[in-house]
Amino acid sequence: MTDRAGAISPRGKPAQWLKRDLLIRLLLPLLLIMVTTAVLGVYTAQRLVDRAFDSWLLDAARSVGAAVRFEQGRALVNLPVAAQTVLLYDEVDRVYFSVHQGERLIVGRPDIPLEGDRESGDRTRGQAFAGWLDQQDVRIARINLAGPSGEEGVIILVAETVIKRNRTRQELEWVLWPMVALVIAATLAIYEAVRRTVRPLEAIAARWNESAHASLQPVRDDDVPRELLPFATALNDLLARIRAMLARERQFALTAAHQLRTPLAGLQLGLRRAIETSDPTEVRDLLSELKQTTRRMARLVQQLLAIGRLDPEAGHDLHDQMDDLVILVQDVGAAHVDQALSKGVDLELVTVDDPISVRMQPELLSEALGNLLDNAIRYTPTGGRVLIELAKDPARVIISDSGPGISPNERDLVFERFTRGRGALGEGSGLGLAIVREIAALHGATVILKTSKFGGLEVILSFPGYDVDR
Repeated sequence: MTDRAGAISPRGKPAQWLKRDLLIRLLLPLLLIMVTTAVLGVYTAQRLVDRAFDSWLLDAARSVGAAVRFEQGRALVNLPVAAQTVLLYDEVDRVYFSVHQGERLIVGRPDIPLEGDRESGDRTRGQAFAGWLDQQDVRIARINLAGPSGEEGVIILVAETVIKRNRTRQELEWVLWPMVALVIAATLAIYEAVRRTVRPLEAIAARWNESAHASLQPVRDDDVPRELLPFATALNDLLARIRAMLARERQFALTAAHQLRTPLAGLQLGLRRAIETSDPTEVRDLLSELKQTTRRMARLVQQLLAIGRLDPEAGHDLHDQMDDLVILVQDVGAAHVDQALSKGVDLELVTVDDPISVRMQPELLSEALGNLLDNAIRYTPTGGRVLIELAKDPARVIISDSGPGISPNERDLVFERFTRGRGALGEGSGLGLAIVREIAALHGATVILKTSKFGGLEVILSFPGYDVDR
């Protein structure tokens, strides 16, 4: 375990923080919107300012163009000094102009650039562009006038410094600052909303964690937000399953202790009697009884160990093992031949020609089939019959006997641990069919009890997922 700052998930990876993830997912788009809006705002302000002031510069250039005259191919500018003063006057910026015909400067500044950056307009109606003059940024308007009779054209340039433009653009950009303030306010509001939303979740989680450590009783869900109700329900269902499992295991331990107590008491009594008697015949009879008691006890311990090995998660390992069900059934049947012969029971196997491949754990499935065969042989009277059949579509094993069978109203009950049918005679612990059902469940199989064609019990172990040969 680690503290909250360095929480580690059960798989060893750093645990994710809901608050951090919510803030990132909410604030990143907001930040992106703010940056995008700011960039677009600055760009739009520059475009608006340039468009407004470029229009004035082009009008000024056209006014100069209106004063141009052509005489014998030479361009002349009829622009009185007073008109030039009006043209060049500005309280803030400095304005320059020039008129060129080819390489000849007709009037004005000779060093105004003819081209520059951030062009707008076109050569037909006039252009405006950024340039550099007298070590200052300027904006220049250019008008091209063609001669009336094919004479060489005239270029008119009007340049202006950009002080007013910059001031106007900055005033427009100030409009963006309220938006920045709104974004900051929205950020704080989002942070506070996320904090207030996560705080009840943390309190609920802490309460549930404390409750789960203290007991396995259901946790309160009356104050749980609606979105968390499925989680609370799932947690309570898990606690209920754990309580049921613990209760079942406690009952199993108590019942197992009770079942072991009887044969252990018999062993102790028999040993005491064998020690006290001096009659060889009586000692031999006592040893025979002790042998039977030891056999019953060994079988009970074997079945208890088999149940202890059953892991609900073991079914995940079955996907890596494909085995032939025919060979497995033949091996289990061969292991019970001596038991059937010693009791005088006819044991028969009817198989199929082709293999039946099933994903399985052979040891567990052998245990289940062994329990079914052992029950069938034990409860079938001498001279009776036990038949093992293999079938396909779906893959299944059918074990039929001519014993007393189980009444229909008890066929569900006998799958419970330590439960036997009322007609069951002789030794037995009531664990065999419980083991069979749990092993079948691990293999995705089903167990059905019916009346056999011999009048006894028929057990069908079916694997629904295997409908064809594989």
